[in-house]
Amino acid sequence: MNSQVTNPQTLEWQALGRDHHLPPFTDYKALNAKGARIITKAEGVYVWDSEGNKILDGMAGLWCVNVGYGREELVQAATRQMRELPFYNLFFQTAHPPAVELSKAIADIAPEGMNHVFFTGSGSEANDTVLRMVRHYWAIKGQPQKKVIIGRWNGYHGSTVAGVSLGGMKALHGQGDLPIPGIEHIAQPYWFGEGGDMAPAEFGVWAAEQLEKKILEVGEDKIAAFIAEPIQGAGGVIVPPETYWPKIREILAKYDILFIADEVICGFGRTGEWFGSQYYGNAPDLMPIAKGLTSGYIPMGGVIVRDEIVHTLNEGGEFYHGFTYSGHPVAAAVALENIRILREEKIVEKVKAETAPYLQQRWQELADHPLVGEARGVGMVAALELVKNKQTRERYAGGVGMQCREHCFRNGLIMRAVGDTMIISPPLVISKDEVDELVTKARKCLDLTLADVKG
Repeated sequence: MNSQVTNPQTLEWQALGRDHHLPPFTDYKALNAKGARIITKAEGVYVWDSEGNKILDGMAGLWCVNVGYGREELVQAATRQMRELPFYNLFFQTAHPPAVELSKAIADIAPEGMNHVFFTGSGSEANDTVLRMVRHYWAIKGQPQKKVIIGRWNGYHGSTVAGVSLGGMKALHGQGDLPIPGIEHIAQPYWFGEGGDMAPAEFGVWAAEQLEKKILEVGEDKIAAFIAEPIQGAGGVIVPPETYWPKIREILAKYDILFIADEVICGFGRTGEWFGSQYYGNAPDLMPIAKGLTSGYIPMGGVIVRDEIVHTLNEGGEFYHGFTYSGHPVAAAVALENIRILREEKIVEKVKAETAPYLQQRWQELADHPLVGEARGVGMVAALELVKNKQTRERYAGGVGMQCREHCFRNGLIMRAVGDTMIISPPLVISKDEVDELVTKARKCLDLTLADVKG
């Protein structure tokens, strides 16, 4: 795959970006020197750049294009809704059919007892909503001192002030004097990176016990909730040991605090269940959602709320929170059609029974590569740990993840680097042949990366 720019239009777009565009999570000086990769079209599990290169999108956009690119049904759903009612708000005791119908469609697939949805424009906004809602809930119950929310180090809950604070990424905390007060963090269940000499099962219990330790340290009377992703996505596809979630459930049952399961990445089929909480047998009180809700075709997020929480909110007067685009009718229409496709084509069931087991089987074959210290995954997410020494888990000085990522792009594959952890999250509609292509390209890029460090 030729990375050299040959299309004059590419240079023009790169110049426009350099002169006017500030993209997210970017070192602007470095990007300006290099020039952005310009993606111009997509179909199925592939995207094309402005140089005509066809690239297998192993990240489903940004964990979100669950039904694949080019679904005309979603385009038509948006078109119909834009003609009929392109916008109206949900303030001032008004509603519109797409929002209320989508609320019911989500309740139908959500865990039992979760029948209400508060809509937002993104996953970050959903987590802002969670912070406001849980504190409001405890105030209604006459316990306004219960404000503290416990998150996990290296967890990710968005990039707004509240989202970054709830998350535990220290690099993000270093910008903007974050986290805000009232947020605590505990260890993540990252056995490969932090388990030391403990066996995975032992480490899973230890990591879960840090929640109880923090509850006792801060005081149950001050803690509002615990927030966690079923599987940490942006942190590097951290799949917790099998002992972790059962121990967390045991601890939560002992204390009067809420459980927030951030389903922004795991939701809408990614694990082979509709939600990651169902995969692990968890029963959260609130579930932030986004991404796969519309398969990324249009921005939308929300919070699915347990009935008991809603009953309390009903007694609390006005909830002073919301967004202009909460439940946007066009976004809601697309989400409704997206859920219909997932259900009628039985995509989630096919992931669970066929394609996810095949992907995980093929992915494990990469564990024999000299660079790979661990291959892991669940459903349609997976990770590779790149190491210098398989036995000691020693990393290469300076890291090799970004080198591997660049080799992937140059060889027709999008695979993301989180430090020296390579991660994938392909569209749920990926075929077995396309899985083969993904794994073959991944191995080639591992070989090229190994040649770099050995050279």
